[in-house]
Amino acid sequence: MNLAKFPRVRLAHLPTPLEHLPRLSEHLGGPEIWIKRDDCTGLSTGGNKTRKLEFLMAEAQAEGADIVLTQGATQSNHARQTAAAAAKLGLDCHILLEDRTGYNFDNYKYNGNVLLDHLHGASIEHRGPDLDMHAEMEAVADGFRAKGRRAYVIPGGGSNPTGALGYVNCAFEMLYQFVDKGLNVDHIVHATGSAGTQAGLITGLKAMNAGIPLLGIGVRAPKQKQEENVFHLAVKTAEKLGCPGVVAREDVVANTDYVGPGYGLPAEDTLEAIDLFAKLEAILLDPVYSGKGAAGLIDLIRKGHFKKGEKIVFLHTGGAIGLTGYLHCFDVAK
Repeated sequence: MNLAKFPRVRLAHLPTPLEHLPRLSEHLGGPEIWIKRDDCTGLSTGGNKTRKLEFLMAEAQAEGADIVLTQGATQSNHARQTAAAAAKLGLDCHILLEDRTGYNFDNYKYNGNVLLDHLHGASIEHRGPDLDMHAEMEAVADGFRAKGRRAYVIPGGGSNPTGALGYVNCAFEMLYQFVDKGLNVDHIVHATGSAGTQAGLITGLKAMNAGIPLLGIGVRAPKQKQEENVFHLAVKTAEKLGCPGVVAREDVVANTDYVGPGYGLPAEDTLEAIDLFAKLEAILLDPVYSGKGAAGLIDLIRKGHFKKGEKIVFLHTGGAIGLTGYLHCFDVAK
């Protein structure tokens, strides 16, 4: 298996830090908690999508694209990072933003990630809920192609086998850091949504025979659907890498108990997790992904799922800029 054979453009600040969280660990009284800081990838406030875009944008360049298209929710971290990558590489970017929350706050519709989409020069279209966003995006791409543009389509979240290579690489990076720090890790936990992060991680971990269980905390889909989406993508990623069959169905585990009222709608435990990380460790989580992932981590520690003496790594997927679109969830007038 040779990642170097795939086209890649360097966009991220790598390796991202691996840090101990002593105050949070003490507060929860359970395992020793560490954090993998993929909020520090550097591209337009960072986030996990930058790793995927290193391979996706290289593929777009190899195909001679002059415009990239992608889609996501209104406050999409992926859309923001795609717009930034396109700006950095001199490509046009067109984004379809889907209303998944029903929020009608001006702050939600125009601040946070949306503001940065505009600043990076992306053109934007809006869509209502419950559409086939992949079909919507392909139709728009065909319109550009009819005008002579060379359009490259990136799926939501950058989650296809090419994008997942970024998290195969992250798995290798983490394993090196564990060895370098003498850290015998018992579990890795992260937020899982469009499946690319979890699929890439589990493929890399299994290919290296790491023996470390990976738990995705779901932010949208029901458990069975989430696990099937991840497994399907992991299978394709392993095939792309030349190691078919390395991931078994039982290797893919998601817990979807912390979705709350729905995608992009933070629950009380989401807000508590954001509060704890900010006040105890000066780390900012987002209300859509990392906040829900951390809520799951905290609750599972409190329930004894993760035991005292174990070492847990929480992978921070970024997105804190989205907090500025969620002022209605926080009492900032105090």
